[in-house]
Amino acid sequence: MNIMKYKDFIGEFEYDAEAKFFHGRVVNIRDTVTFEGASASELEQALADSVEDYLEFCRDLGREPDKPFSGKFNIRLTPQSHRLVATAAKACGKSLNAFAAEALERQARAVLG
Repeated sequence: MNIMKYKDFIGEFEYDAEAKFFHGRVVNIRDTVTFEGASASELEQALADSVEDYLEFCRDLGREPDKPFSGKFNIRLTPQSHRLVATAAKACGKSLNAFAAEALERQARAVLG
């Protein structure tokens, strides 16, 4: 997948060679916001238009739009847990961030199915 950004909204998109069209969706919110275009510039404009339409739609309904996830997540550990996790990450040849991200995603998928 390819990504593009408008404001704090991140759109993932792919090219449909058969239709000769790009299709995308905003991925860092729970609400569904899609966009499409025949060229990169059309796709950029479509993302901006779709986000602005979404924000206006939320205003019209009198509700707050879903806030984009930033992709940043801070976690507090005891010093002992920090050492344990950092040592395990190093033993796997991974950064602490990559190790923690994989473990958290694996656990979330186990819980959510």
